[in-house]
Amino acid sequence: MDTFGRKFRVSIFGESHGDGIGVVLDGVQPGISLQKEDFTEDILRRKSGPKGTTPRIEADEPEILSGVFNGYTTGAPLAIIFRNQNTKSGDYKLFNDMPRPGHADYTASVKWLDFNDPRGGGHFSGRLTLPIVAAGVIAKKMCVCSIKARILEVGGVSREDALKTLTQEEIGGVDTELLSPSLIWKEVLNKVILEKDSVGGVVECRVDGVPAGVGEPFFDSVESLVSHAIFAIPGVRGIEFGDGFQAARMKGSEHNDPFDCVGGDDVCACWSKDPEVCHPSKNGAGGVNGGITNGNPIVFRVAFKPTSSIGKAQETFNFTTGKMETLEIPGRHDACFALRTPPVVEAMTAIVLADLMAL
Repeated sequence: MDTFGRKFRVSIFGESHGDGIGVVLDGVQPGISLQKEDFTEDILRRKSGPKGTTPRIEADEPEILSGVFNGYTTGAPLAIIFRNQNTKSGDYKLFNDMPRPGHADYTASVKWLDFNDPRGGGHFSGRLTLPIVAAGVIAKKMCVCSIKARILEVGGVSREDALKTLTQEEIGGVDTELLSPSLIWKEVLNKVILEKDSVGGVVECRVDGVPAGVGEPFFDSVESLVSHAIFAIPGVRGIEFGDGFQAARMKGSEHNDPFDCVGGDDVCACWSKDPEVCHPSKNGAGGVNGGITNGNPIVFRVAFKPTSSIGKAQETFNFTTGKMETLEIPGRHDACFALRTPPVVEAMTAIVLADLMAL
C-alpha cells in the first residue's frame, strides 16, 4: 500500500519519469497557515546538485491542488503535485531484460506482471521522497515539536574524522553544522566517483518537545511506527534507538536511565510525575520506554545502503538471452543518496508523530 497513518493519512502517487509525482493528505487540521514558501527550505535540503548527488535537476515546485483556501488549510483532503520535466527515459530500456543488482526492477516486474513503469525506477524511485518531504512540512506544523536530522557518517567515515580533512579556508570560519555534507566528505566522494562506485551513510534524528505519554505498547509503539515509516524510505537498511545495538554489549546498570528530580531534594515534587520535574537523567532508551515517550528527546539513527545504480561493471542475468552478462549502468545517479535524506527522515518522523498525537 502507498498510504500510511490512521487519523493523519498520507498517500503518495506517481513515477519518476511520469507526468508528475504527488501526495494526498487526509486528516489535516483546519486553520494551519500554509504558503508555497513553507516548502522551500526542506525541498532545497533534499535537492540534487552538490558533489555526490545526481546531476538530474528538477524544478521541484509544489502545486497545491486542494485543501488550502486563502492561505490556510481547510480540513479537506490536501493534494500536492510536482511535475517531472528533466527525464531521460532512454537510459532505462536495458533494464527490462537485465535487472539492476540491488534494485526493484525484478521484484516490481514479478509483482505487477511486467506492467510496471521501469523508467527511472518508476514508483520505486527515490524521487518519490519529494512528496514525502512536502507531507512532512505540514506534519511538522501539526505535531509542534523540533525535529532535526543530520548525517553522522558517509562511506564508513565519521563526521569528526571527515572534518579533520578540511582546511580552515574550506571551513571559512562558520559553524561546522552549517557546512554542506558534500564538502565535509569530499575526499570520500571524490574517491568513489572516480571508481564509478557508491557509498552509504548514517543519519541521526533528534526530536525535542514531545510530551511524555505519546504512543502505545506493543504493535503501535513509537519505535514500531517510526521504524515502519522510516523503512518506507528507499534504501534504508537499519534503524536503532538510543544506545541501539550497543545496548546488547552493555550491562543493565550501564544501559538503564535513572530518573532524576529537577527539584533536587524536594521529593514531593516528583509525585506529580510531571516530566518537567522528573525524567530520566540520561537517554539510553532514546526517549521511549514500553513504546511510550518518556519526556526525553526521541533519538534514533538510520543506516542507508550505497546507491545501487553504479557505473562499475556488475554481473546480472539477461532474461532475453538466458545468460549472465556484464552490466554497466548508464544514466544520472547519486554516488551517495544518503546525503539528501535528512529532510526525508524528518518528514517521516513528523508524519508518525502528527498521526499519534491526533489519535
